[in-house]
Amino acid sequence: MENIDKSKPVLVTGATGYVAGWIVKKLLDEGLIVHAAVRNPDNKSKIGHLERLAVDSPGSIRFFKADLLDEGSYAEAMENCELVYHTASPFTLDVKDPQKELIDPALKGTRNVLNQATKTPSVKRVVVTSSCAAIYTDASDVHQTPNGILTEEIWNTTASLEYQPYSYSKTLAEKEAWKIAESQNQWDLVTLNPCLVLGPATNPKTATSESFTILKQLGDGTLKMGVPNLGIGVVDVRDLAQAHFNAGFLPEANGRNIICAHSSSMLEMAKILHLKYGDKYKVPSSALPKWLLMLIGPLVNKSITRKFIRNNVNITWKADNSKGRKELNMSYRPLQETLHESFQDMIDHQLI
Repeated sequence: MENIDKSKPVLVTGATGYVAGWIVKKLLDEGLIVHAAVRNPDNKSKIGHLERLAVDSPGSIRFFKADLLDEGSYAEAMENCELVYHTASPFTLDVKDPQKELIDPALKGTRNVLNQATKTPSVKRVVVTSSCAAIYTDASDVHQTPNGILTEEIWNTTASLEYQPYSYSKTLAEKEAWKIAESQNQWDLVTLNPCLVLGPATNPKTATSESFTILKQLGDGTLKMGVPNLGIGVVDVRDLAQAHFNAGFLPEANGRNIICAHSSSMLEMAKILHLKYGDKYKVPSSALPKWLLMLIGPLVNKSITRKFIRNNVNITWKADNSKGRKELNMSYRPLQETLHESFQDMIDHQLI
């Protein structure tokens, strides 16, 4: 791909989101013009933090009304853009109607944004925020891989509408993105597959993401009896924003890219936080036994089924991040730094 013209605007869909906030900040800090596609440009409580970021940076921002399910609604926002970041997709595990709350916005939204890219002659590259959830469902899946490690070649085959519908939504959406990309030759597609994203929010008061729920539960006493020892990967939201920037502007960026700093676990995270905050907050430092989780898990949270516990607790999780390190020039901050700054940010904003 030829170089992206930095004097042209860059579109970010779902601009009020947690990850998107840091992408917008990075683009503004680099002096770029950001076209921020949001559901309601008049809602100051949702966009105020982005306006403030623009004031303090050499870049500028314009807001456009757009909706994932409203076909053609991204046309105005995409005009004259050579680069499109599609980050908009719901990340929630507590859903009543997975088809309506997860699958439709993820799948139809991807279709809507990428079909618009084909209709917009200026677009040269689309970067889609996918997820490691499009690669695996449960930590046990990792152990079915050829070398016991997740790579970009692997696709999620175990999620469904009934089991882990979030992972299913990300898998369907990314597959659709590649299908659309291959049906045209005007723009190229790069997808990023981050693991669990942690780190401070650009809008702590209105931030909604499962990431905050996990940290909150580690600090507010919900898990004071012990933590489910789930194997997971972790990446800092600020490093993920850098990965998006590099994926957009490095001509050699291509294909899928696992963006994961640390192959970790809930227990390791709890222990790191306990060391610093354990005297003031009810941060656990030990794991709940698997048999006990089997008994109480399904009662506490309906998404913690016995199948989920069997497939994720006390099972190591491992991903290969070498492609992103090499081709996207990625390096990552220490896990301790990410956890401490995320947790402190939530304390400072009285969320814990």
